[in-house]
Amino acid sequence: MSHIQQSQYPKSQQGAVLIVVLLFLVLIIMAGSIAVRQSTTDLKLSTSDQINALLLQSADNANQNIEQSINGNSNTDIYNDMTSRTGPFGYFMLNKRGSVDHEYVFCFRPRGRFFDINKASILTPSGTVFGANSGYCNPTQSADYVSSRNASMTQVSVSLTPPNFSNEAFSSYTIGQDSGEIASQAFMFDIHSTAVLPAYADATVGSDNCFEQTSRLHTVTDSKKTIGGCMAEAGVPSTVVYEQVNVENQSLRTKCVDFGKGTGKLCTLPSS
Repeated sequence: MSHIQQSQYPKSQQGAVLIVVLLFLVLIIMAGSIAVRQSTTDLKLSTSDQINALLLQSADNANQNIEQSINGNSNTDIYNDMTSRTGPFGYFMLNKRGSVDHEYVFCFRPRGRFFDINKASILTPSGTVFGANSGYCNPTQSADYVSSRNASMTQVSVSLTPPNFSNEAFSSYTIGQDSGEIASQAFMFDIHSTAVLPAYADATVGSDNCFEQTSRLHTVTDSKKTIGGCMAEAGVPSTVVYEQVNVENQSLRTKCVDFGKGTGKLCTLPSS
């Protein structure tokens, strides 16, 4: 009588195959998870670069428009607005009422005339604001955005550069001209253009509206009390472009450089 012995190896081999398949599945899942994380990181980096480029372009666009308005034809309306007694430059050059510590603020609106003389605010060291709050950008107002996409907006601050030991004596006066004449003086200004993306977060920190904060870092002890620091605290993407400019009556200068393309006089200041 013969006995037939059944082998158990096929069942063991089937179990081994199942374990190998499960290991492969685990490896595939891990590789997929790593790939997804890497793609998410790449997307965040790409988005961050796009945001930075957009903000830098918005802020720089404001500075270019301001420069062109001053270096252009002195017969244009925008030139007259910028250099009038109630304009961002004329306010400091023509008024002698302690405006040296003031800050002239307006929202850059390039879709029309980028500067509206009736929509400006003046911030003083005591916090008193002249011109109500009309100069500050308002995220709820579509007209305050740089484009119709309502993505970015830029707020501009103009102030006199504070005196320091590196300034040359009498460097602000024209050689050979009467120092008592306003037209013979040169003025140095600090221009801060702050571009922001309000859609990312609420531009307020507690009771502070970030748009109403100063751009002059040397006037505060806490950087969060500046517009850039406040925006960072609120989590709003922002970029501040700083530019120092000289505004002078080139028609009285002994050495004139033609930066503008206008047909009228360049950088002509009133005589009084």
